[in-house]
Amino acid sequence: MSVLGRQWLDADPAARLIVLDTAPLDAAALRYFAPVMDRLTMVVADVTRPEMWRDALVSHEITYVVHGATVTPLSGGTVTEAKREPEADSPARIIEVNVMGTVAMLEWARSQPSLRRFIYVSSGAVYKNHGPDRPGEPLPEDGYVLPRRLYGVSKFASELITERYAELFGLSIASVRLSSVYGPMDRVTASRNFRHVPNQIAHLAIAGATRVRVNSLEGVGDYISSEDVASAMIALLKAPALRFATYNIAAGVTATLGDLADWAAEKAPGFSVEVGPADQVDIYQDDTLRDGMWGAYDISRMAVDTGWKPRPVREALHAYMDWIAAQET
Repeated sequence: MSVLGRQWLDADPAARLIVLDTAPLDAAALRYFAPVMDRLTMVVADVTRPEMWRDALVSHEITYVVHGATVTPLSGGTVTEAKREPEADSPARIIEVNVMGTVAMLEWARSQPSLRRFIYVSSGAVYKNHGPDRPGEPLPEDGYVLPRRLYGVSKFASELITERYAELFGLSIASVRLSSVYGPMDRVTASRNFRHVPNQIAHLAIAGATRVRVNSLEGVGDYISSEDVASAMIALLKAPALRFATYNIAAGVTATLGDLADWAAEKAPGFSVEVGPADQVDIYQDDTLRDGMWGAYDISRMAVDTGWKPRPVREALHAYMDWIAAQET
């Protein structure tokens, strides 16, 4: 969401950005937004309590909304962390923020005469673990939806709620299902403490590590950079019309853990990957999960309706490593 906001402001010197979040900008965000801070307004409030933020938005003629407020309770990248069920820590809060926070924002949005489009940020977590029926095909938006965890359940529920609000009140709304996102400004926060494989590998390589220990080179993911996600969402905001209620935003292809490690080594000579026992590795991936939500996503809707396409995964990973290095100098 930070990258989306920065791209929005960089693209138009007259644009303004209103950020609603439960916490003020942290040190990383303050540095990131420093060049455009004069066009950013921060509203610190709980999205589920509109009485805390509704009045603060009255003076702003808001034309576009991207709603991404969420609690993301995902397990970490080691075999020990993978056995945890972080949803058990606060299940009611997940539902409250992820569903009722969406309702609160939609209730506000339907009263805004200047609103042109509303984008709801969903997730590939709504999909099944397996699909499509014909192996090798990318996963389409229609079908194969069966979330089993509260995060995915809450995301899918909010998709349906936003779609119904669009029908009831004539709003231009779409939901975007993101694959595995990493990239600039990807960091542990109070609402999301998960780091996808490209994030972990890039940071290890840039930090000068000589190796990353993994349980398998064959684990896969459809990894998309936060910069490409941001450009996709802006394309949807600005599109003259949207033909679908949901859009996948993804790389559209899978990369293996071995691929990512090899690409990182191109930018950080001396970096290598080592396969070891699952309980002794830095990154654990179940290499049997290769399709469904874990495989490649079909991004043809995005391409046809907006002309958007992501960068190749190798190129995006290298750009991310350059960004990390620049932040540490």
